[in-house]
Amino acid sequence: MSQVKWFDRQFDFSTTQNIFPSILERLRGTPVRLEDKFRSIDPALLTRKIDNTWSIKENLGHLSDLEPLWQRRLDDILAGRDELSPTDLQNTRTTEAGHNETPVEELLKRFRQMRTKTIVLLEAIDEQAVYKYALHPRLKTPMRTMDLFLFVADHDDHHLARITELTTAHPILPAGI
Repeated sequence: MSQVKWFDRQFDFSTTQNIFPSILERLRGTPVRLEDKFRSIDPALLTRKIDNTWSIKENLGHLSDLEPLWQRRLDDILAGRDELSPTDLQNTRTTEAGHNETPVEELLKRFRQMRTKTIVLLEAIDEQAVYKYALHPRLKTPMRTMDLFLFVADHDDHHLARITELTTAHPILPAGI
């Protein structure tokens, strides 16, 4: 089953309940889920591209590539800026990073380190900061800190699901079959 492309997703940030503690748990869990997932992936699948899309390793590397953006956007909100920092919609950093040449262990370690830094920043905010907001530049909607990191958790899950999809799509057949 294919999922909706990330840029085609629609988001609803209308909840007034403080779900931030649950979002933090999801964010803390992403490195663990990735590490667990990569224990069972056939190494022959890690750099394979299907239909000219990112490989499994590139999907993993992309999560690290975006972590500084999430941290910058948190700073944007906390500093009272009107709009969140924009991102490169072409994902040039991921495309040019050479993630396929990087050992999986290094990609996983890099993501865990960067996500830990994000979690430390988030654990330092108070409930008032959870409700502060700035305009998302692409979606043109206000995003509270809580909404931004729900967006991040959904983005994590999107790439975890994509990695699963890449491990099950188009099986590699032995030569001559």
